[in-house]
Amino acid sequence: MISIEELAGMIDHTNVNRDATEKDLKKLCQEADDYNFSCVCVTPTNTTLARELLEYSDTEVCVVIGFPFGVQTPRAKAFEAEEAVDNGASELDMVLNIGALKSRQNSLVQADIAGVVGAVKGRVVKVILETALLTREEKILACQLAREAGAHYVKTSTGIGVTGATEEDVKLMREAVGLEMGVKAAGGIRNLKTALAMIDAGANRIGTSTGVQIMEDLLNQD
Repeated sequence: MISIEELAGMIDHTNVNRDATEKDLKKLCQEADDYNFSCVCVTPTNTTLARELLEYSDTEVCVVIGFPFGVQTPRAKAFEAEEAVDNGASELDMVLNIGALKSRQNSLVQADIAGVVGAVKGRVVKVILETALLTREEKILACQLAREAGAHYVKTSTGIGVTGATEEDVKLMREAVGLEMGVKAAGGIRNLKTALAMIDAGANRIGTSTGVQIMEDLLNQD
């Protein structure tokens, strides 16, 4: 069984809701600090607040970029990412250009990712594929392009409007990137059983809004 410390270090405690209030963000950050989660994942407008709330914590601030559809231009995404870093982000979860991927505009997809990687001065970049919208071939291609562009992780889903992570997709992504990159499973992971299934499939980060419940499930097993 995974240890409490190991699991906590894999969780990106998330609130990217459009109606998230300051109270919600304070709760998110307090929970993340209490459980020593890897990071909180927030929208760009909440970057500064999250950084202030976690100033004395080991928990990092992750910010979504090009969220949730990935349709912004590469220049816009790079600027958004750079601003997020200036405001205190140490990790970025960017949505790839799905339409460009499906159109086989591989150079645009790669440049889109590379632009963010280059703008954030070595910070961790995770590329959201939105696997529910992709064929098996497209998922593999997206992983390859993300790797070539210098990203650090590939991530299954935004969790907005479409099906989230599946074990099958996590396994495929792990096979596609090998051991040199991370794989983040996100979307629909609401309990310990599902989180552990994703980890067994090859994920080494879990994006979830129910990190506290997952940790409580593990604690109650001891």
